[in-house]
Amino acid sequence: MRILVTNDDGIDSVGLHVLARAMRPHGDVVIGAPDTEYSGASAAFGALHLLRPEMHRTPVDGIDEAWSITGPPALCVMFARMGALGGPFDLVVSGINPGANVGRAVYHSGTVGAAVTARNGGVTGIAVSQAVDAGSVMGQAWDDMIKGLKWESAAAVAAAAVEHIVANPLDQPGCLNINVPNLDVADMKGWRQTEIGATPTRTMTTVDVEPKEGHEGSYYLRFNWGPRQEYPPHTDVGAVAAGYVSTTWLGEVAPTSFAGSTEVEAAIENFVQEA
Repeated sequence: MRILVTNDDGIDSVGLHVLARAMRPHGDVVIGAPDTEYSGASAAFGALHLLRPEMHRTPVDGIDEAWSITGPPALCVMFARMGALGGPFDLVVSGINPGANVGRAVYHSGTVGAAVTARNGGVTGIAVSQAVDAGSVMGQAWDDMIKGLKWESAAAVAAAAVEHIVANPLDQPGCLNINVPNLDVADMKGWRQTEIGATPTRTMTTVDVEPKEGHEGSYYLRFNWGPRQEYPPHTDVGAVAAGYVSTTWLGEVAPTSFAGSTEVEAAIENFVQEA
């Protein structure tokens, strides 16, 4: 069992190192992570002709092989799948992200994007994120974000999930999004398989446009945050807020239809015929 561990916070993240060491009992662990911060990168590869990707050996305590790669986490996964880090990988584990990736944050998270990219390439991917303290929001300073974070708790939860998947392989590649409350394992209320909530716990609501002094025609964009949202415990947002580990299996993007969709298709058909 070869396990690739990656993240979207960069090769120096404590969460990445703790997660990688927690994976060692379950297989041969290789780190392949971005060389810098790529939060919010989703499953983007980036502009490869501008990135000119490189990889560099990087020492990580307790891990025999670790690489920093110039590019976002999904690109790290793609390079690993194509053989840049040796033989094929059986599992990709992404994290530990400081801050829960719940609600619509799932669409934008680089942590989740790495797991989705793994699944799309035929390898099961697991994204691991940990809630920050109740007053915290996305976009705050890194030191504030990780203050008091119980990395070992999230790593232990991830290890339990991986142990089961290794012992009981899935019948097809899957993508599992795990979100862990910032508690000691003994204080967690349990596990819940959840739906994706409509929004994260706290969202950006408005933006202030402020002139940039000395730069005519240039402006700073300052986010404003709304109040904390409450969700029922069958959602990922509500489960983590209530002290449960949230597990959500993410499916592939699939076509759908809704009221008005057929009229749009008819309009396109008419346009093509009249062209």
